[in-house]
Amino acid sequence: MPSKKTPASVDWGKAVQPLIKQYRGKKHPLEYANRYQLLVAVVLSAQDSDKHINSLAPAFFKEFPSMKALAKAKPQELHKLIGSVRNFANKSKWLLQTAQTVGKDENIPTTLEGLRELPGIGRKSANVILRESGLPAEGVIVDLHVLRVAPRLGIAEGTNPEKIEKQLLEKIPKKDWGDIGMAMSFLGREICRPTNPNCSACSMNKVCVYYASMKK
Repeated sequence: MPSKKTPASVDWGKAVQPLIKQYRGKKHPLEYANRYQLLVAVVLSAQDSDKHINSLAPAFFKEFPSMKALAKAKPQELHKLIGSVRNFANKSKWLLQTAQTVGKDENIPTTLEGLRELPGIGRKSANVILRESGLPAEGVIVDLHVLRVAPRLGIAEGTNPEKIEKQLLEKIPKKDWGDIGMAMSFLGREICRPTNPNCSACSMNKVCVYYASMKK
């Protein structure tokens, strides 16, 4: 990671606007039809790939189309459908606990605090659910892509997700919290790849620490 620091004078609220504009409103790569499916997909996708979860989700939701249906399931029934998912045993337990606690789709929490009380839902997952549900943002999505992109840009330092999020919350206006995390995630997926990032095509290269260091 380049050691060059971004000038303190950078107004990140303004600097990220091209990036936000580029990806504003773009749906998360997980495929879902409602908040129940979204919550399930988000839980299953932790430490796994969105593509993998999307491939098995149709069969899962055909078998368990709602929280009410899921609440009646047995762990073994879930294992048959998601046995290829990383940490599937714990995820099955978490989903069953959630379904039995929430009861109905309409009872899924609509706040960060409420979502985080559900097993298997951390800050990142809760922020994704809020963003995709069109609810007010209470934080910034920090996934593996954001963990890479934010330090490269120079908008944050470190490798701890919560510390990265705290820095983003301090530098980005609240009105953009719901967009910036997902925008940075898409940037990481499409352009700012782990190796050979396409810096010349990046809308953030004018303020990016990594790009500035690579030009030297």
